[in-house]
Amino acid sequence: MTEQADATEAQIAQWRNWLRRRPAIRPPDVDELEGHLRDQIAALVAAGLSGDEAFLVAVKRMGNLDAVSREFAREHSDRLWKQLVVAPGSDAARGWLARRESFVVLGLAVAAALAVKVPELFGRRLGEDAFYALNASLFVLPLLTVYLAWKRGIDRSRCLWLALPFAAGAVAINTIPFARGGHTETLAALHLPIALWLAVGVAYAGGRWWRGSGRMDFVRFSGELFIYYVLMALGGGVLTMFTVGAFGAIGLDAENLAGRWILPCGAMGAVLVGAWLVEAKQSVIENMAPVLTRLFTPLFAAVLLALLASMAWTRNGIDLEREVLIGFDLLLAVVLGLLLYAISARDPRTPPELFDRVLFLLVASALVADGVALAAIAARISEFGFSPNRVAALGENLVLLVNLAWSAWLYARFLGGRGPYAALERWQTAYLPVYAVWAGLVVVAFPPLFGYA
Repeated sequence: MTEQADATEAQIAQWRNWLRRRPAIRPPDVDELEGHLRDQIAALVAAGLSGDEAFLVAVKRMGNLDAVSREFAREHSDRLWKQLVVAPGSDAARGWLARRESFVVLGLAVAAALAVKVPELFGRRLGEDAFYALNASLFVLPLLTVYLAWKRGIDRSRCLWLALPFAAGAVAINTIPFARGGHTETLAALHLPIALWLAVGVAYAGGRWWRGSGRMDFVRFSGELFIYYVLMALGGGVLTMFTVGAFGAIGLDAENLAGRWILPCGAMGAVLVGAWLVEAKQSVIENMAPVLTRLFTPLFAAVLLALLASMAWTRNGIDLEREVLIGFDLLLAVVLGLLLYAISARDPRTPPELFDRVLFLLVASALVADGVALAAIAARISEFGFSPNRVAALGENLVLLVNLAWSAWLYARFLGGRGPYAALERWQTAYLPVYAVWAGLVVVAFPPLFGYA
């Protein structure tokens, strides 16, 4: 019964995600339509239909009531929904709504680009101190949250609650008396965006944050935004080099223009543009992201296996210098990101396949590597004592260890036919707030705990 319920939830989630990508459909409309759909399914199941049958009949009835379901069936021509509900629909209002959204995004992107220049009016220069590194996320993430809140139709009272984390983060990061160039200052700059990203997720989910499907949607959004941002960064790098080279060819030095305006302003504005592209063009990126996931998962698994084999062969431990710790944790974070995005892109109803075994191998390798790193960190702490970097690395690796260990267990059960894939998805979405809580502790608690050094 649980597996059937999970399959029905997956179908509803796919139907809801499609509706949310339509420019003509506002988030409150999606919630209302989903409520009607669920009522229909519940009534049909009570009448004796299976979950799949109830879903198909309910979609047909929704199609009779609203053109959006008919369009959903038309786009998914390989599904039975097409035979049930396909019919002509109207796209009359879409153009105007899409243009309005593009103007909103453009305005917010310009605001983010200008926000990074405002501190210069008060004597703050980019690259001269740690101010920009500490506040980088505060220049753009509040505006990204504004866009998502507007897109989801979130009311003003909830918007005020969403503003609180950013206000608290701005006060904390700018009032804590960090030692100039100290370890806690660097850790705070790295962890504040992670803590604030949770507020972005609440805005993105639009009232569905407490549902696993809402958090998984946010995982997909984060992965897709990252892909778009990297692509825009590559294009921006080419543009910057062309600008400097072209002006240099006529005897003008444009490096100052590029360093002070093009790069910082473009980096901030691109976050908003990327989010808009994900929202407006999700059907394109959905074809790209799973391909990239399947490409890099075996490559990262091979790297981790080679790393573990080399450590066993040479009997060399992990160097615990700060840069090495950061790099190693980034590697594990990328592995976790691949796992999250692979889960979000997979149909939970399909049986285990070869890629699942490769992904399990990646998770198991990362788990062993994380255990080796934790042993090395514990040994270093016992020998040299506590420091901000060592404690941060210890905590982050413990957080990752718990996630990877239980993920490996759930994946092994799924591969052995003893558990559903949906359990792995529920575990990942339920664990997401742990990262934000740990990041918040690093930002707020570490500076006084280690004397602001």
